[in-house]
Amino acid sequence: MGYSMSREQKRARIRLLRKIVAVLFLLCAITLIADIVCAIILIAGGGKSKDTDKETTAQVSVVSDVDPSGSDTSDSSEPADTSPAPGIEVKEYLPVNDLAESYWGPLPAVSEVKPVQHNEVHGIYVAAAAHMDDNIALANSSDVNAFVLDLKDEANGVLFNSNNELAKSMTLYSYSRDKDSGAETWTEKGNYVSAAYDLDAVIKKCHDNGIKVIGRIVCFNDISLAKNMPDWSIKDANGNTMRFKLEGYHMFVNPYKPEVWDFLIDIALEAIERGVDEIQFDYVRFPTISTKSGESPYFGPEDSTPTRIDAINRFLQTARRRIQDPTGIPVTADVFGIILSSELDGKLIGQGWSTVGLTGVDAVCPMLYPSHYASNTVLNGTNFDYPDLYPHDVMYNALIAGKQAASAEGYATVRPYVQAFTATWVSQHLNYKVPEVKAQIQAIYDAGYSEWILWNASGNYTNRYE
Repeated sequence: MGYSMSREQKRARIRLLRKIVAVLFLLCAITLIADIVCAIILIAGGGKSKDTDKETTAQVSVVSDVDPSGSDTSDSSEPADTSPAPGIEVKEYLPVNDLAESYWGPLPAVSEVKPVQHNEVHGIYVAAAAHMDDNIALANSSDVNAFVLDLKDEANGVLFNSNNELAKSMTLYSYSRDKDSGAETWTEKGNYVSAAYDLDAVIKKCHDNGIKVIGRIVCFNDISLAKNMPDWSIKDANGNTMRFKLEGYHMFVNPYKPEVWDFLIDIALEAIERGVDEIQFDYVRFPTISTKSGESPYFGPEDSTPTRIDAINRFLQTARRRIQDPTGIPVTADVFGIILSSELDGKLIGQGWSTVGLTGVDAVCPMLYPSHYASNTVLNGTNFDYPDLYPHDVMYNALIAGKQAASAEGYATVRPYVQAFTATWVSQHLNYKVPEVKAQIQAIYDAGYSEWILWNASGNYTNRYE
């Protein structure tokens, strides 16, 4: 009996253990299956998340493709575009230039456009904040409402207290050349950033008196920049940096180089952050053609290199897209007065009157100084034996000669520079004081324009304007 019970008990225990093992095995199998199912769900969920991201990207692209007028240009029947969202379409008045596109690539994309804050300017050039008290008093007693202040000039580098790292790393040089022997002398003059004045303090003082500050930046005539950055200089076909006779044997920086554009634009953007109301690019041109070596500048093969006018226009378009479009701060450009009446001169220096005003810049400022025209210059069909003797008529006829081109759709505001200095080097000249200056301003009004800037290199307008 005892033996039989013991055997049955063992069998019962074995059956119980088998059941326990079976249950554990079943639980393990269920757990494994559950893990697999969870993994599948997670993977499926991750794929769905990526698809959602694509949908989001497509939605951003569609939103960015809305016409500025407010109409939706998307087509819901088309598959979603998963490429990066494009910038805002900005109207360009210059035709697309395939050669320029292949040489420089597309113009910078614009993600935001602010309406340009155009300034109706009656201005004076004040150099590096020269005669500020007298000039503020002049503004307070006359219709002068803007000062053109040097941010960077051709001889003294960056004149304000800039934080630009490249500018701060460079050396300022002076250059002289013995006219008899041709011997050249380079002299180190210190830092390229001279901090001749405190930009913030000058801006505050001007704004406190209701005066707009226009920051002038000399672009491609900069011997110190060319000396510090020799790869940026204009060279001949053999790679030699060139000197230009009619530019004081100076080196010029190459207007074809985008890295030069970037440097100039960075200086402008810093000044805008400090409160400057407008950026004005000067010497936005190539040097006159005569060179010391007799060699010609080389910018690349003729069949694949854009023209000089293309290069200047492309710089201004690029600067406008990076400065004026996103900030609303106007970009303006100074140009030679001769280009209003001479297409050939414009081609040589890269300034085409019929196109420079279509780059989208807010204003172009032709320097129409009577003293700068040669004897017997013909303007608008009128011959001037000694142009400096005719301040009103030279200004008027020069503007009329260029008015048809400046009347094109999209053309910039025309804001002439006015001679407020006496050209003692001209054999037949006038002493330019208040009457001669105001005669030129009247000519601007007579020609149908309303803005102007007085130029006196020293920034001194005593007895020049009132």
